[in-house]
Amino acid sequence: MTDLRKLIIDDMEVEVPPTMTLLQACEVAGIEIPRFCYHERLSIAGNCRMCLVEVVGGPPKPSASCAMQVKDLRPGPEGAPPQIRTTSPMVKKAREGVMEFLLINHPLDCPICDQGGECDLQDQAMAYGVDFSRYREPKRAALDLNLGPLVKTSMTRCISCTRCVRFITEVAGVPEMGQVGRGEDSEITNYLGQMLTSELQGNVIDLCPVGALTSKPYAFTARPWELKKTESIDVMDALGANIRVDVKGREVMRILPRNHDGVNEEWLSDRSRFIWDGLRRQRLDRPYVRENGRLRPASWGEAFAAVAEAMKGRKVAALAGDLAPTEAIFALKGLVEGLGGKVECRTSGAMLPAGNRSAYVGTARIEDIDTAGFVHLIGVNPRAEAPVLNARIRKAWLHGARVTLIGEAVDLTFPYSYLGSGPTELGKLVDAATAPEEGAGPGVVIVGQPALARADGTAVLAAAMALAEKSGAKLLVLHDAAARVGAMDLGFVTEGGIDAALDGAEVVYNLGADEIDVPAGPFVIYQGSHGDRGAHRADVILPGAAWTEEAGIFVNTEGRPQLANRAGFPPGEARENWAIIRALSAVLGQTLPFNSLPELRARMFEAAPHLAAIDLVPENAWTPLERGDMDGAEFTGPTRVHYLTNPIARASQVMAELARMASEGVRPLAAE
Repeated sequence: MTDLRKLIIDDMEVEVPPTMTLLQACEVAGIEIPRFCYHERLSIAGNCRMCLVEVVGGPPKPSASCAMQVKDLRPGPEGAPPQIRTTSPMVKKAREGVMEFLLINHPLDCPICDQGGECDLQDQAMAYGVDFSRYREPKRAALDLNLGPLVKTSMTRCISCTRCVRFITEVAGVPEMGQVGRGEDSEITNYLGQMLTSELQGNVIDLCPVGALTSKPYAFTARPWELKKTESIDVMDALGANIRVDVKGREVMRILPRNHDGVNEEWLSDRSRFIWDGLRRQRLDRPYVRENGRLRPASWGEAFAAVAEAMKGRKVAALAGDLAPTEAIFALKGLVEGLGGKVECRTSGAMLPAGNRSAYVGTARIEDIDTAGFVHLIGVNPRAEAPVLNARIRKAWLHGARVTLIGEAVDLTFPYSYLGSGPTELGKLVDAATAPEEGAGPGVVIVGQPALARADGTAVLAAAMALAEKSGAKLLVLHDAAARVGAMDLGFVTEGGIDAALDGAEVVYNLGADEIDVPAGPFVIYQGSHGDRGAHRADVILPGAAWTEEAGIFVNTEGRPQLANRAGFPPGEARENWAIIRALSAVLGQTLPFNSLPELRARMFEAAPHLAAIDLVPENAWTPLERGDMDGAEFTGPTRVHYLTNPIARASQVMAELARMASEGVRPLAAE
């Protein structure tokens, strides 16, 4: 363990590791140090000079606390601990001077700036600045950049903290921004006038401490104090990023990331951040019943009567979609199995073995990637399937991890060893695998859904498990749907997969499964939030709540149960999904044994106790699959367009624009 060093900060004695910066040491002591350029997840730039402190006995000038480490301090007289002062007259004068310089060219347009109310520059000018300005000369102006449809720029406000440049380069791994010029002519710009192409570019909005970079879709729609803020979970992919949903009235106005070191750190993909406009469009807000080939609006009583008539004495199959919460899945399973029907959640066709959690989830945590000595990627494109996870793999690569890929050769924003494109190379890698050398970090094997959604998917998964076992690594199965792991945990499966579940079915209860085509013949009941593919095929439509409109538990790709809280209410006559199934069960004469969400969860926790341990990753007993023969077909990439993976995304105008630009390779010029 690293030796600790004593330090006296404002007459308080603290012990910290010598590699800590003075700024971090002050935070340990509970003292806030103002900063603009420093960010704990980015490299140190030391160019804003707002974090100045006084080192007693040091140079007769303030020092930048973000760029000086504790080990650089000299002890005091007779070996006394070094002293730091953060509130001395020297520090106060220095901070006032820095703030005055920062505001010299700032336009001071707070009333029309989207950053107003949550702006670091506003807050720190109030706390550490002065109430007057001595500057009388003309202010400098800068041209605004066109960074694409997501990030709005007002570069005259920029204070050159370079947070955006460091994020795009270091975390996103797509170096498309930089600083050019010197002195008064220096400016942040996009290289060659091209727009940003990273799937994580929206994070520069959160990082910008002033209003230079703001959200273009959110521009001029609301102020922070008008919004009701709700902590929730993202369901656009299976990572389960922690988010905050901001609502004004009944509408979601924006989605922001929350910090969770074990899942998404403090980043969020653009698909998850800007999806909110899709919650307003194509909504199902009342029941519909098909008559004479056409859907007509109906009452809940009429819709339930039509469902009861269709189900009477017939074979029923139920499908669970990608965005369904575990509560609705559990309720539907109880209803359909009580009627003697079949259930299935593996709508992508992935060969995930029921009951073997170490096979359909794995044994690795997401945070294990940070310290991995090597990462094997099998049939997966993490940049397209889970961009935040891809950034985590990039961070492991930066720390020295060796990354290999078997599958489609794609740009992952970092170099990797490409071993081949199919099962043949996977078999060779398994045969050659050995335990890591002593002292080497443990590895992680990540296998994706495209590699499992094949006829030989079980054999591919068995090979991946064998690779993890032989190389002393942990296994992570990267799912492509937020609801999949929870449904597997609840046993929402039929032996033989989706074909076996639909075989002979006369009625299909479709709980938001919009990614498949239900074959012609069966009577289809669709329960969901958007008028997408599933609703077009339906004979009866039951309008359900979107994930922001009901409380629900989702289990992410590492097997961590997380709680999505309700941020608003569903539109019109739409209702919470579990409540619809409970009401329908009474009409069918199969009344489910619960009348409230707490009662439902109590029974669900009896069936799957680990779901009650919110935010904890249970350990899965290692049960390897028996290896089988794999065919020679190459692994393919994701079959769905990154920005159009679910009904909410397909209803979003922002996602449609991003998908169009990605397909056409649009590169607009810099000046708007």
